[in-house]
Amino acid sequence: MDEKLANPAPLGLMGFGMTTVLLNIHNVGFYPLDSMILAMGLAYGGLAQVIAGIMEFHKGNTFGATAFCSYGLFWWSLVTLTIMPSVSFFSVDAPVRAAMAAYFFIWGLFTAIMFFGTLKANRTLQFVFFSLAILFFLLTARELTGSLDLGIITGYEGIVCGLSAIYLALAEALNEVHGKVILPIGKVG
Repeated sequence: MDEKLANPAPLGLMGFGMTTVLLNIHNVGFYPLDSMILAMGLAYGGLAQVIAGIMEFHKGNTFGATAFCSYGLFWWSLVTLTIMPSVSFFSVDAPVRAAMAAYFFIWGLFTAIMFFGTLKANRTLQFVFFSLAILFFLLTARELTGSLDLGIITGYEGIVCGLSAIYLALAEALNEVHGKVILPIGKVG
């Protein structure tokens, strides 16, 4: 008897998308970096994506497993980088701008390479990865320059990226429930 497995992608995409939107609303300047964003990074951006990634392993989807586990752990590392310097037990300094630029650059490089894995997928997933690569490179430039204006532009681009992931998550979930296309995702081939 074959076991029917749920599609974990909507969970992972929603965790990524909602957390990305909330962090980038902060980057635009609407509210400070606080426990709401850090909690989202640990729980929904982090844990939900790791769970989705493990489910993708079970389904035999190497790309999905690598993407969701990696980005879930990205959120955990970003939160750790944020709170670690304030915990006296660790007694470490906050990362300098050059270190954060290197951090965002390596994630941008990873994402740009992973983008090529989406070329046989749907157009919406391609947009998510392409816009995420741009986001990481903009974050790199923001760290290198310290430009507030670039930070605001980066925030708006991040909101677009996050919203595209939310759209894809909702499309995959609703299209499956209804057995037809409710929200188009730009099927390839």
